[in-house]
Amino acid sequence: TELTRQLLAFSRQQLLQPQVIDLAQIVTGMEKMLRRLLHEDVDLSVLPSLGLGRVLADPGQIEQVIMNLAVNARDAMPQGGKLLIEIANAHLDEEYSAHHHGVAPGEYVMLAVSDTGAGMDAATRARIFEPFFTTKEKGRGTGLGLSTVLGIVQQSHGHVWVYSEVGQGTTFKIYLPRVDELPEGTPPGDSSTIIGGGSETILLVEDNPALREMIRRRLAGRGYTVLLAGDGDEALAMEGARSEPIDLLLTDVVMPNLGGAELARRMGALRPGLRVLFMSGYTDGAIVQHGVLEEGVVLLEKPFSGERLLRAVRVALDRPDASGFWSESAWRP
Repeated sequence: TELTRQLLAFSRQQLLQPQVIDLAQIVTGMEKMLRRLLHEDVDLSVLPSLGLGRVLADPGQIEQVIMNLAVNARDAMPQGGKLLIEIANAHLDEEYSAHHHGVAPGEYVMLAVSDTGAGMDAATRARIFEPFFTTKEKGRGTGLGLSTVLGIVQQSHGHVWVYSEVGQGTTFKIYLPRVDELPEGTPPGDSSTIIGGGSETILLVEDNPALREMIRRRLAGRGYTVLLAGDGDEALAMEGARSEPIDLLLTDVVMPNLGGAELARRMGALRPGLRVLFMSGYTDGAIVQHGVLEEGVVLLEKPFSGERLLRAVRVALDRPDASGFWSESAWRP
């Protein structure tokens, strides 16, 4: 699963669920985990600047970026050393943009990860983002860590800059576009969300019988009325024969014949205001080719626990406004 995610991130086909975040909060929240990850003789320092701007990014993917860079830094310091993580506002001007292809001038937030390790020569630096390229011995890593970093950052409309000298260590600087909005509150799936039940009617569409039954039991146990369909065609037939309300369409995305996306479009036209919650392991090109999951579309990633299922269902049902929940433009590259 991790290898698949790394490949998707490298190819910039990973599904992201971006939200407005504070990078300093992300790093601070990871600090204990990072200290456990590093060797005891690696001294970790985190230096966030005051008045930091916010960025629009997937917090889970940003955590993966930081973890990958920290692991690389640790491996570059087998005898110990120092790891410094800095977060600061940055302005990239026209001159910088002219010397860095694809970088738009403007306001950014910089995340810098610096180590005092072995460093790299120019030849190695030129190849570090190639998939499966690694300087580590066999059995240590896939050679996809930095490829993943690059893919996630570029998909978040950011830029990676690397400086390194042999024997002097390495610095990775990640620039993500700054936004003015305040950080969002508790995101869907956060453990602090109260998981409740309900009395709503849910149309569950899943072609895996065992998973379909597991989901039905979990939802019915919390008071929901659950209608079952094995594919999109069966779901449409059930919808046409039912005059009572359907509050939520809970559907797999990739199914034989009629997929979840097309099913949601058709049912949305028949039942305006219908809430939709998609499920998927998103390993099929029918989803990942679209790249970013925009706000307004809720995706539950497989495999998921019963708690995550119940939380996601409540998030989808409790949206204050279902208008525009699914549209032709809901997915964008």
